[in-house]
Amino acid sequence: MVELERSLTLWQVTLMSIGIILGAGIYVVIGEAAGLAGNMLWFSFIIAALVACFTALSYAELASRFPTASAEYTYIEESFGNRFAWVTGWLIIAGSIIGSATVAIGFSKYFSALFHTPLLPISLITLLIIGLVLFAGVQETASLTILFTAIEAIGLIIIIFIGIPYIGSVNYLEMAQGMQGVIEAGVLIFFGYIGFEGITRLAGETKNPEKTIPKAILISLVVTTVFYILVGIAAISVVPWQELAQSEAPLALVAETVFGSNSFLILSVIALFSTFNTALVMLLSGSRIIYGMAEKKGLPKAFAAVAKKTKTPWVAIIGVVVVSMCFTVLGDVKTVANLTNFTIFAVFIIVNAAVIYFRYKKPIDTGFKSPGSIGRLPIFPVIGIITSVFMMINIEWMVFLMGLGLIAGGFFFYYLLKKSSRYLV
Repeated sequence: MVELERSLTLWQVTLMSIGIILGAGIYVVIGEAAGLAGNMLWFSFIIAALVACFTALSYAELASRFPTASAEYTYIEESFGNRFAWVTGWLIIAGSIIGSATVAIGFSKYFSALFHTPLLPISLITLLIIGLVLFAGVQETASLTILFTAIEAIGLIIIIFIGIPYIGSVNYLEMAQGMQGVIEAGVLIFFGYIGFEGITRLAGETKNPEKTIPKAILISLVVTTVFYILVGIAAISVVPWQELAQSEAPLALVAETVFGSNSFLILSVIALFSTFNTALVMLLSGSRIIYGMAEKKGLPKAFAAVAKKTKTPWVAIIGVVVVSMCFTVLGDVKTVANLTNFTIFAVFIIVNAAVIYFRYKKPIDTGFKSPGSIGRLPIFPVIGIITSVFMMINIEWMVFLMGLGLIAGGFFFYYLLKKSSRYLV
């Protein structure tokens, strides 16, 4: 049987993680977030960063212990059993698919701002092209991701430098909808931090994954948090939050305000690279966990099929791309992004709980460990659970109900598969 090839290095995995994190949060949801937080947008970024940070340490510990493409599926199977592992995998797949649809919508909005095209066809074409790139091979995907990451970083650096002369020009404590709005913006912005956990699913294609994956997670989170806070401050310093909230291309508007229409074109093009990059890596990681679950008999074996020439899981790739296309018809960035966030918060809760479980039931002395503990109880995973629950309950109630429906659907499909002797044995 053809298997995945270990070829990714630390700098490749780190840059892929930075690429997926930087893209969506800034270029897709910053306008919506500004409408909720006002000039305290910067604080919303800090809230989201802290929540991500606590759980990132748990992911680093588990990735060091279980360097496998099935990632969270394996973490939970080894701690809480097959049923919860499958539902966790279901939520991750749903998050990857829905998240990539969200970013494809964001891509189409920037594209429409440039060329006045309809949104839905561009979203669908974008996802189709991504599918072709994923099929071409992981090294090809990595090379393209690294190139696009450099481009999107340049765009954010431009925004930061544009904002420097304007810093201090507004009241940074002015809130659009009170502290509740700031918190809700933090929940929405968290969509922009999705990505660091996705690289754990590349363990099967990474050299020395026990050390490489934890390092890549922590480095990428620090780098992107600094970028996010600086860009948030720069954006609200140049353009009033009311205008950012109404813009289809908020960061391009920041550049246009200072440098005119030519800069709008440049930033919009950079945003296209950035959003494409994020959707690319989301679907990359989504296809890998499907592959990993199929390898462990959690899904039909067909999803573990690997193309001989490209060494890519082609059936899993087709699956995530086609279903992601279906979600683009929703068209509402805020709703789809928050539904993605719900799935991630739910997964974060159980991943943090898994770290606590292993510290008590199956402790080991090797590998990366989340720092700080009281006896055997690790502090940061506990905080990770609390903050993830807090963020989850601050999602608007309709999206919250949709998320509960996803979880219920996960259990339903688990029991359907359980009836077959071929799966979940």
